[in-house]
Amino acid sequence: MPTIIRDTRFTKIKKHPVQQLGLVLLLMGFAVLIGMLSMGDYILTPSIVERSVVDSTHQAVLKSLLEPLYNKPIESDWALSAVLDDAFENANEQLTEKPIDDYWGRSYKTYLIKYSTVGLPAERPMLLFWLSIGLGVLGGLLYILPKLQLIPGIKNNHIFHSATTNRGWVGWLLGSFLILFYILLYFFPYYITTWMLICDPLAFWLKGSGATEWFFYGLLYTLAILVMGVRMMIKYRHSKYHKLRTGSVMFFQLAFAFLIPEILVALNRPYYDLKNIWPLNYDLFFEYKINEFLSNGTLGMFMLVWGIALVVLGVPLMTYFYGKRWYCSWVCGCGGLAETLGDPYRQLSDKRLKAWKIERWMVHSVLVLAVIMTAAVLITFFTGHSSLLGISSYDLRYWYGFGIGSIFAGVVGTGFYPLMGNRVWCRYGCPLAAYIGIVQRFKSRFRITTNGGQCISCGNCSTYCEMGIDVRWYAQRGQNVVRASCVGCGVCSSVCPRGVLKLEDRGDGKARFGEVKF
Repeated sequence: MPTIIRDTRFTKIKKHPVQQLGLVLLLMGFAVLIGMLSMGDYILTPSIVERSVVDSTHQAVLKSLLEPLYNKPIESDWALSAVLDDAFENANEQLTEKPIDDYWGRSYKTYLIKYSTVGLPAERPMLLFWLSIGLGVLGGLLYILPKLQLIPGIKNNHIFHSATTNRGWVGWLLGSFLILFYILLYFFPYYITTWMLICDPLAFWLKGSGATEWFFYGLLYTLAILVMGVRMMIKYRHSKYHKLRTGSVMFFQLAFAFLIPEILVALNRPYYDLKNIWPLNYDLFFEYKINEFLSNGTLGMFMLVWGIALVVLGVPLMTYFYGKRWYCSWVCGCGGLAETLGDPYRQLSDKRLKAWKIERWMVHSVLVLAVIMTAAVLITFFTGHSSLLGISSYDLRYWYGFGIGSIFAGVVGTGFYPLMGNRVWCRYGCPLAAYIGIVQRFKSRFRITTNGGQCISCGNCSTYCEMGIDVRWYAQRGQNVVRASCVGCGVCSSVCPRGVLKLEDRGDGKARFGEVKF
């Protein structure tokens, strides 16, 4: 097997033929995935309206208004969407007491368009699934596996000269695509219904019902962590710590975030990610969620108690013993995506003091906002009053979900990977990271210890710190790194050529499990 030529300052990487094939397959799968958005026609029928519009009052009015369109081909989802907008507007003239609001309008449009699709996406979904997502996964693995020939760890491999990983044109294109994808997912899911259709066979097999936009997203999210997790395993195969934590985030994403919640739905139980913690899981105490728990007997009560116990007991205890890393680098889905898919962009994190000051204000402000919003929601649940200091709890819930849950966590948090590094959300917006960080800063035995006498000031630790911490500053002074933002990923220790940095979780300064060894 030909050997990849290792890069130097003046030599670019010569890719293995298997990598070249993988890249071709990956791009082909991506092209099919994008191309299928324009496949097929759309034909409405009365039965599709009954299937898609769950409210009986809305259904009766829309069935009548849409009658002239029945069994007539419509050439695109854009055209059908415009027709449905007009129908909703006309329907609301009759539905004065119970109008079709934005939420129901978006849901109705999504499923009316999905179920009215005719053509290849509806007739051969599995074929398109394997030609797009399947081909992409295969191509990604073929591109990654030849890296086994390289020396483990981070190397001088032109990462700062790459258009993909250093804000070059490829990075900007990828960032733009991710931003557009999240905008469509959160606000215009009716334009990606063909992607839901190709996931229908898997969704029916797993949970007994068709794929929603969130099933498609969860599947894509999980596959990204699994495939790029293989890359992390290969890259850091010299480090037991990195192999264990990468395997951990892969397991928790596959089992706890994807499979178990979908199986719960198949059993007619509440959808629940058991590893998600308030305030990251900001809807845990929403009225509909609490009622869902209470109406599901012992299992529902367990879910509610489990969620509260994680907030009150789990976070403080685990953070005291193991620091922020127990969740942010071992369990969290956001952290899992950042550590796998986002790893090529970790060096882009802003290390300036100004960025740190902005980070502290923003992330703790989001935590305060989450607490206020949750308090208002609980007051409404227990008292029936929806106003807190003149502000509607429903408005707070809506704007928090829109601004923080959608725009910040999704559009910015992941879309800005190629532009601002892989932990934008974790640094600036995650309220759970702020909560755990406060405990870590003041009441945790975890720290990164330094041996300043051996530091040669190479700067590798600071360069590859995804949280924007100037680790070298601490190392030069022999000071422990105890920053609230540190997620304990351990990469700073792995890239140190002198073994200056160690991850420790004992109050006596002696390293236990978690010390990064070579």
